[in-house]
Amino acid sequence: MTSTARLHLAAEIDAGVRTAARTVALARAAEAAALDFVTHDDSFAGPGLDALAVLARVAPETRSVGLVPTVTTTHTEPFHVQAAVATLDWVSRGRAGWRIAVSSTAAEARLLGRRPAPSTAELWQEAGEVAEVSRKLWDSWEDDAEIRDVATGRFIDRRKLHHVNFQGATFSVKGPSIVPRPPQGNPVTVVDATRPAARDTAAHHADVALIRAASAEEAAALRAELQRGARAHGRDPGQLRVLLSLAVDFDAYEGGPGALAELIAGWHGGGAVDGFHLVPVVPERDLARFTGETVARLRERGLFRAGYEGATLRDHLGLVRPVSQYATAGVPA
Repeated sequence: MTSTARLHLAAEIDAGVRTAARTVALARAAEAAALDFVTHDDSFAGPGLDALAVLARVAPETRSVGLVPTVTTTHTEPFHVQAAVATLDWVSRGRAGWRIAVSSTAAEARLLGRRPAPSTAELWQEAGEVAEVSRKLWDSWEDDAEIRDVATGRFIDRRKLHHVNFQGATFSVKGPSIVPRPPQGNPVTVVDATRPAARDTAAHHADVALIRAASAEEAAALRAELQRGARAHGRDPGQLRVLLSLAVDFDAYEGGPGALAELIAGWHGGGAVDGFHLVPVVPERDLARFTGETVARLRERGLFRAGYEGATLRDHLGLVRPVSQYATAGVPA
């Protein structure tokens, strides 16, 4: 089967040494090539600022590229996590996402000191609950909840703020959020679905699922599995994007940028994946060659856009802006 769907391209820009100038330069390089989004990896044991803070710094230095920090849902407070992601969506004017991660190591558990590391299955169940309550909290302000009526001194219409009253296995949240509904309604949720334990969470909650595969056939099978899972959870599988995450070292892969362009065209054209998430081994070198050569070849073949066609990350990915579940359901405050 040949795919006629839009090709999606993204890249990792965590350069190890987290200087603002270096990170901004990498994000701008991705933006110049009109990539859908950039990711920035993170862990509790990593040095420097967390990825959310780094990409908040990048936001005013860029205009169009999506910004997706890794956010660990283990040992963190879901209410604070969703507020930080919503804030990134505001400061980037609708370009934020978050890549959900879990922390399974005893070393990181000791570093935080809140609890021992749960089992992998429990971690991903909790991650799914964090994704669910985050959506509820983002929806807890209706889009027109802010009235800013100077004459009466009323900033919000309290009838359009809603308690979420969420009870999970390890936490509970009353709500509403302290941040108005984000520009995208819900920032884009990304889940690395490489590990089997993460796949149900990805199928249930992700807008973008990242996978790894050794062949187009394996990738197509994983994509089909995730789409079946999305359908089983009552979702539209057409609103799930599946991207192959691929490490790139142009000094060691045979064929260089041209061969990579052929691989991308073949796998996407055959319907195996919706796009690719590139992880440059040496960010400055490999991202430059990817954006300058591989993307150029894809454009010559009419497979990738020459510029951005929308303002938000959801626009780039062809995803609808969700309606607030509370406004739709008419749930009382």
